[in-house]
Amino acid sequence: MTKTRTERDSMGEVHVPADAYYGAQTQRAVENFPVSGWQLPPAMISAMGRVKLACGIANRDLGKLTGTGKNPLSDKQVESMLAAATEVAEGKLTGQYPVDVFQTGSGTSSNMNVNEVISNRAIEIDGGDRMAEVKPIHPNDHVNMGQSTNDTFPTAIHVATAVEIQTKLIPTLKRMHASLEEKVKAWDKIIKIGRTHLMDATPLRLGQEFSGFARQIELSIARAEKARDAVLELPVGGTAVGSGINTHPEFGSRVAANLAEQTGIAFVEAVNHFEGNANRDGLVESHGQLKCIAQTLLGIANNIRWLGSGPRCGYYEVKLPTRQPGSSIMPGKVNPVMCESLMQIAARVIGNDATMTISGGCGGNFQLNIMMPVMAHTSLESIRLLDGGCSAFIDFCLDGMEPNEEACNAAVEQSLSMCTSLNPLIGYEQAAALAKEAFKSGQTIRELCVAKNILPEDQLTEALDPWKMTEPQA
Repeated sequence: MTKTRTERDSMGEVHVPADAYYGAQTQRAVENFPVSGWQLPPAMISAMGRVKLACGIANRDLGKLTGTGKNPLSDKQVESMLAAATEVAEGKLTGQYPVDVFQTGSGTSSNMNVNEVISNRAIEIDGGDRMAEVKPIHPNDHVNMGQSTNDTFPTAIHVATAVEIQTKLIPTLKRMHASLEEKVKAWDKIIKIGRTHLMDATPLRLGQEFSGFARQIELSIARAEKARDAVLELPVGGTAVGSGINTHPEFGSRVAANLAEQTGIAFVEAVNHFEGNANRDGLVESHGQLKCIAQTLLGIANNIRWLGSGPRCGYYEVKLPTRQPGSSIMPGKVNPVMCESLMQIAARVIGNDATMTISGGCGGNFQLNIMMPVMAHTSLESIRLLDGGCSAFIDFCLDGMEPNEEACNAAVEQSLSMCTSLNPLIGYEQAAALAKEAFKSGQTIRELCVAKNILPEDQLTEALDPWKMTEPQA
């Protein structure tokens, strides 16, 4: 049997695990929501710690914590509270946040979870007994001073989302872009056949093909920056409904400024707190950019999978690193596992966008959105998956890929679309007839043109130069 202690809240007594830093309200939520086993991600808990630290600093500087209200704190108690909030922000109090994601829609249970942890840890830092029934550093009166779940929980979601994009996703996308750019330069001299509609098209260079992928990731970096910037406005300071009841007029701006200082991200107070409390449009917009990044990665991974197909009966124009056996029955078979992994990640993120859209649109009634915990979980899951998936794809696929120059060159001369460069010389109709005849006879366009004496040899050689076909010609 787990040892417990008795805690009390406004509804009465609750039995809490004896060594837990959380208290009665957290335990009630644990008992009320035995749903998924999913807890809020560590990034969200860290962000809540950051928010509580910023709020505590603002209240300290405004003289609220040590003022004349009920149970004012000493300067030493204030510093203990800020130290406890810092520990939460730094992820030092792990295992203390057991509330399921699918809880009260405002996130009140998780907000109180963090308030209780900070309260009890602050009492401990201050030299007191955190098990005592009376809380000299109170979770509501002090840790939550000037706040409501309704403004601080969405603020923490914004902070967590922006920080994870800034510190993890953007650097990983930049690393992917650099890896692709290396291929663009190294493979610029390798000519291959293009494909449109999965059918043979005119030649291009392998480096050019990968330059398209590189540009997609460059644009994805810009989209990640837009995703970060979509959540820079913070609702903190609006308290319960956006009116700012029970808080100082400067509170919201001070907290936003402190969070900007903590993270190096340009957070600002919400322009309108009624909008800031009631709607999560910024989060929906942010995730929309993540969805676009996901579909970009889906396309790139799928293209590279096709380019590596074979090795004898596919394209095999790039050689993918061998990572693991590919079949339980076919010896020697190797599959494009890293491409497949990234494609599944992209599918998950694209699906997550539906959750974000529904939560944003249907969850916001009047002055509060009531689907915020799942939005927090979903947004941070998408960022974590994109970051981890891209990182693994770079390390175990992109960086180790090699060109198969022989396979690239082999298909060029066989393409019927080589006749495209003859259009200006003999016209579309005659070039089309040559393509059909070449296909029927099994000859190449060059062989058929020589046999029919379509053009003088020097002119034909120049017209059917594959390299010239990869660039515009004046």
